[in-house]
Amino acid sequence: MSKKAKQKFYVVWEGVDPGIYDNWADCKKQIEGFEGAVYKSFLTMEMAEYAFERSPKQFIGKDMKESLLSKEQLAVIGKPILPSICVDGACSGSPGVAEYRGVDTETGAEFFRQGPYDDGTNNVVEFLGIVHALAFCKQRQLSMPIYSDSRNAIGWVKYKNPRTKLKATKRNQKIFELLDRAVKWLHQNEYKNKILKWETKAWGENPADFGRK
Repeated sequence: MSKKAKQKFYVVWEGVDPGIYDNWADCKKQIEGFEGAVYKSFLTMEMAEYAFERSPKQFIGKDMKESLLSKEQLAVIGKPILPSICVDGACSGSPGVAEYRGVDTETGAEFFRQGPYDDGTNNVVEFLGIVHALAFCKQRQLSMPIYSDSRNAIGWVKYKNPRTKLKATKRNQKIFELLDRAVKWLHQNEYKNKILKWETKAWGENPADFGRK
């Protein structure tokens, strides 16, 4: 007995009639023959509605890893605070080539990107990304919240202590210089920005995600 296909909801940002459609046939009518059509499918209406209100750059080409949360669960979690910054780190291997970046949560516009660095870890560059965002905001007198999907990195920032087990080598000397600089900055500066956990199950993938999962 074949399994019943899960229903999908289609967001059309650019098409004949932009909107949200609950079946492929209707979505296809909006994009077929339309030059520059932009669209994507989602597993829940809540996620589709959230995406439609925002830039497609946050969603196109990314695995949203949606969870079938109920409306009640989504209501408890709420929506991301705007304006805000999302940071994310990426690492090919552990240790491996690592980098991080920060983007505008709403538009996906990139504020900063650093790396790649040799022999890093994901938690390390997630930590560096948060501290970079804090310094970025302080320099510009911005009090917006900063989102990260790494609980470890958020904890490291809170306690001003990157508890990494990464061993220092000649190859990752630059990373350890950045870690020392980041810890020094945290001890010497105060900030008003809230550092918050990005709720992937409710909101989809972090807008700063490098899309390498």
